[in-house]
Amino acid sequence: MTGTEFTVSIAESAQGWRVSILEGDRVVAERACRDHLEAQTYASTVRQHLYWLSSETFRAYYRIEPA
Repeated sequence: MTGTEFTVSIAESAQGWRVSILEGDRVVAERACRDHLEAQTYASTVRQHLYWLSSETFRAYYRIEPA
């Protein structure tokens, strides 16, 4: 991957599966998923975008405001 400041995390909670986009330790975007497969698929897509897109384009696509 590129030297991006973003990471992607998948977690299960009492409310279900969530995919989080983190900038350092800060969650900057989050999406609820109905099951583990959907969470893995979405996280994979986000990781591909991290690789393919510039930081500015990634921020715009996921509506992430600068810190």
